[in-house]
Amino acid sequence: MSDLKTVLRDLSNIFIAVGAMSFIPLLVPLYYKEYYAIFPLLITCLVFLQIGILMFVLFQHAETTNFKSAMVTAALGWLFVPVISTIPFLLMPYNQNSGATMGLLSAFFESMSGWTGTGLTMVNNEQLLPYSLQFWRTWIQWIGGVGVIVLTLSILARPGVGSFVLYRGEAREKRTHPSIVSTVRTIWWIFLLYTIAGIIGLLLIGHLFPNGMNAWEAINHALTTIATGGFSVNDDSITGFGTLCQLFIVVLMFIGAIAFAAHYNLLKGRIRRFFSDTQVKAMIVIVCIGLVLLVLININNQNLQYSTNYLLAIRDSGFQFVSALTCTGLNTVDISTWTESAKLLLALAMIVGGAAGSTAGGIKLFRAILLFKGAGWRVKRSISFPRRVFIRRFGGRCLPEKEAVDLVNEAAIVSFIWLLMLIAGFFVMAFIYPQETIGNIFFEVCSAQGNAGLSVGLTTISMDPLAKIMLIFNMWIGRLEIIPVIVLLRSLVGIKRNIL
Repeated sequence: MSDLKTVLRDLSNIFIAVGAMSFIPLLVPLYYKEYYAIFPLLITCLVFLQIGILMFVLFQHAETTNFKSAMVTAALGWLFVPVISTIPFLLMPYNQNSGATMGLLSAFFESMSGWTGTGLTMVNNEQLLPYSLQFWRTWIQWIGGVGVIVLTLSILARPGVGSFVLYRGEAREKRTHPSIVSTVRTIWWIFLLYTIAGIIGLLLIGHLFPNGMNAWEAINHALTTIATGGFSVNDDSITGFGTLCQLFIVVLMFIGAIAFAAHYNLLKGRIRRFFSDTQVKAMIVIVCIGLVLLVLININNQNLQYSTNYLLAIRDSGFQFVSALTCTGLNTVDISTWTESAKLLLALAMIVGGAAGSTAGGIKLFRAILLFKGAGWRVKRSISFPRRVFIRRFGGRCLPEKEAVDLVNEAAIVSFIWLLMLIAGFFVMAFIYPQETIGNIFFEVCSAQGNAGLSVGLTTISMDPLAKIMLIFNMWIGRLEIIPVIVLLRSLVGIKRNIL
């Protein structure tokens, strides 16, 4: 019971923080005179605040947050925040021509996709969305990119052990400062700095070069790109913009998928430390290898124009691979026309994902590197003399054997469970869509659980309700990286046993 009170107290802080930030999108209907949109947005803010304040008053004296309660808080926070955020999708039309609004399940799907930074969408023409709903989608992706708990800690939390375990509950470990509160505030000013720089860069490109973005497009795309979210205000995503604009978007996606701790070193002038970061180096290597492989695959596809235009092949392949690896989900081409080999390569990139401690999804580069090194250490041990002394290097330091084994084991366990959930999602989707190719189904599930958002056309507002539920679950566990979900499920089983 004490843990339950602690969870509700911490959830109240999350609701209050999100409710306060939700007032900002109200500026959009006032500016564009979409006065009908004020009520849904205002109701959403008030629901967050009323529930949050009520729970805080009731449970403000709950005990200090521990590991178990922090995991449960993270799991429930990333479930209930999207639930409440469905209100604008339910009450505002997603098609201004027809006036059609989403059903409850579709609205929840869109909200979960936004908050988790996935980018899969129920909307078939984003340009027909009201400006207010366009920005609501953008805003929840931008806030969700950093994380609702990070937002809460930066506004409301006090220093202490409770703040640290909540921070860990959102699948974060690295700090830029000894204090967690200082760390999350540093994360926010870095995030704001890059967001502003992204908006200014896109505005300048749009002003100086053809096929650039206008102010509205620049603001929305900068916010969703730096958050590696992928929602767009255009039906064709980034396809209609010029090469220079697309190249700048690639830079923003890359920035969003790098850990905030590495960015802190870069902004402090520690250039060598930034480029010596293990995850930064791994990302550069993977992008180079992936680009070469994807270009070769696409050039060999006679159904595409790449066999006679190598520069176009490099541009489109590079953009889509970076979009997949960073789990952003923006696109410049129709991926459904690519070969199964190309889609498999992109799916694998979405599984790996960006750096731990960034806004990207996937199992994270940190774990992929650990598994790769762990395999190497194991092979060396197997073929070497029994008494040979091994030096296990990782992240610029030598690890004791026990610490190295523990790190590899943890990465292996989380990655294994992550892949089990991915396989479960695959078989459910394969049962629902027996006529679809294995490649397309695998791609769509990888996109959902990797919080990427690239699609081969399976995700639509008319898709089977069970498929929507499955992908919602994949997006949820993908954002939380498994452990909080497992702790929540075990807690629910324990409550049931106590009741019985």
